[in-house]
Amino acid sequence: MGETLAPKRRAGRKMTRERAEFRQLAQSTEVGSVTRGQLAILAQSLPCTGLITATESHLLTVIINTARTDAFDRSGRPIVFKSNRQLAFEINRSPGRVSRILSRLFDAGMITMQDSANLKRYPIRDEDGDIADACGIDLRILIARYEELAARVKQSRQERRVCDAAARRFRAALRGARSSLANGQGVSASKIAKLARRVDRIADFVGMAARAGVDLLRRATVILDRLVARLLGADRQGCAETDDDMTCANAGNDTHRQITTPHPLEESNTKMRSAYAEQVESDLAGFASNGALEESLRRGCGESNNEPAVRQALVGLDDVCRAAPSLFAYFPSPLRNWSDLARLMPQACRIAGVSEDARLRAVETMGQQAADVAIAITFEKYHRQEVSSPGGYLRAMTKRAASGGLHLSRSVFGLAARNSMEICP
Repeated sequence: MGETLAPKRRAGRKMTRERAEFRQLAQSTEVGSVTRGQLAILAQSLPCTGLITATESHLLTVIINTARTDAFDRSGRPIVFKSNRQLAFEINRSPGRVSRILSRLFDAGMITMQDSANLKRYPIRDEDGDIADACGIDLRILIARYEELAARVKQSRQERRVCDAAARRFRAALRGARSSLANGQGVSASKIAKLARRVDRIADFVGMAARAGVDLLRRATVILDRLVARLLGADRQGCAETDDDMTCANAGNDTHRQITTPHPLEESNTKMRSAYAEQVESDLAGFASNGALEESLRRGCGESNNEPAVRQALVGLDDVCRAAPSLFAYFPSPLRNWSDLARLMPQACRIAGVSEDARLRAVETMGQQAADVAIAITFEKYHRQEVSSPGGYLRAMTKRAASGGLHLSRSVFGLAARNSMEICP
């Protein structure tokens, strides 16, 4: 019979180029800049980055808490000598499982390990009793990579917040679309069934919103909003067809226009301006015009030719398009006039997370055209990730506009210049 060969046990830990680099980085790191508490909090947050699992994070936290607090001072050595058996008892796993987890932590650059000849962990002290060398689990690599790992945790949390916000908006748009289809009155059953099938296809394609990508959720939300707008537009068109007899003479494009001056064709800006227009002696005269006249009289005639900056002539539509090219990523249709821009702004607010109240206050304070420009600027900065709270940013612009300190043209031309510089080589 042939001689039986016993399997040889591998002596020592397998070394790779990455492990050798991590060990050199740990040995060149100065201790004292990071405390044990900071490392423990970081270890508990690392699973959100996908670098390590929850079990690996648990073991890493136990190892960090095992080290003494003064070991992270300038004169300390944050090295742990606890055995695999003891670590396995503390995390309720087997020693073999702990050994494999330590190897994965070593490969991920969370710890470094220095093994002795007999694979034991112990400190080597000098004559004064201080640790001169050690064989164990070294935590100095975490100190060296603390800023990098903390930045990755922060980025992961920000990405999660963006994903959650996109998922909430998609669910709200889907719920609103189905509610509009269920309550659709004045629309044919075939049209409702066709739109319902499209909504179902979008929902099936997205699947679980919590697991879908941000871009997919945003595009699906835009499509759902367009379907609802198409349904409501058909509803309004049907209402207009049934109410032809009720349309007044002073109406254009199915929109009533209140005339508050007896000189509708007069070229004088003063007579055409509602604040200075001659009020018609009628109970049906516009209350807004009366209030504007009273307000202008209280301010005095000296401000009639110097309106607030937000009421002055705004920039051109082409300038707004150059300043906010991100609008075309979500709304590919061309903007032919200011009405097209105004029609897209409510959807842009929903995509950016701006509340309807913030948009209406902006329109009330600045006027429709200036508010649309402000929303376009806010949307562009949100797309560039320069604004963390688009709703708060728009409210701040509205507050500045109320005090006369808002200069939209500067923001528009500044963004347009930045975009042109980024496009040019």
